[in-house]
Amino acid sequence: MTMSAPPADTTPTSPSGLLLRLAGVLSAYGTDTAFTLRGTQPHPTRSALIGMFAAAAGRPRHQALDPLDLPGRPRYTDLAFTIRVDTPGTPYTDFHTTGGGRARHEQLRTSKGGRRQEGRTTHVTHRHYLTDACFTVAVHGPAALITHLAHALEHPHFAPYLGRRACVPDEPLVLTPPLTDPLTHLRHHAPLTLPTPPGPDEDRVPVTFWHDAPPPAPTAYRELADHPVDFTPHRRRYTVHPLWATTEHLPAALYAGADPLPALAAYRHRLEQPCPPSP
Repeated sequence: MTMSAPPADTTPTSPSGLLLRLAGVLSAYGTDTAFTLRGTQPHPTRSALIGMFAAAAGRPRHQALDPLDLPGRPRYTDLAFTIRVDTPGTPYTDFHTTGGGRARHEQLRTSKGGRRQEGRTTHVTHRHYLTDACFTVAVHGPAALITHLAHALEHPHFAPYLGRRACVPDEPLVLTPPLTDPLTHLRHHAPLTLPTPPGPDEDRVPVTFWHDAPPPAPTAYRELADHPVDFTPHRRRYTVHPLWATTEHLPAALYAGADPLPALAAYRHRLEQPCPPSP
């Protein structure tokens, strides 16, 4: 099912988006997870992002996707995303076991409600992660929803995480206040956390982007079942969502260095300064 991006807010002074920085030691963005094999996509998914937003606002799972009490009654599913892959990270698999070595009354249950047989008490799963990945995400949507989202993420009811609860995000998670043109910042201003520094003769560096809406001259196309319809436990449901990739050559001067925090803090500080009055 093709999902169209929400209409942009055309008021010149109204925010239409903000930038998030999803980075951490571990992250995991699954879409086709089975019980014993829990995979990850190579970039953040819509379901992970929208779930984070609803959790930050303190919404229970069965009401996470309901309209918000804001002008126009928007939903988190009205948001669109542009993902900049700063550092793709390294795949990592955790061999994970549960239930072993416990007393009979504490062992894992079967589907019929009983306990597992001796010798079959340990349940094995393989959980896939990305290590040291970093994504800068432009979130686009109605002005009232963007302002609400920025506040919720800065003062979260439930702590944000990068796909799974064990995946704690680095600071800063919210890279900018609400912006009128987040894509310009994503391409020309937001610091880049690259896996290796640009060469001394490199003026520009190739960076992969993933788009919710078709961009000019896409280099790849894929579909993911990551657009949430219902987050209610035991009734979770998703629909297919299209994604387009591009490779864009960004200024090498955006490189934030081996320790990106000072550059990120300076960038955020500049955006928070009040604009000087017109002469």
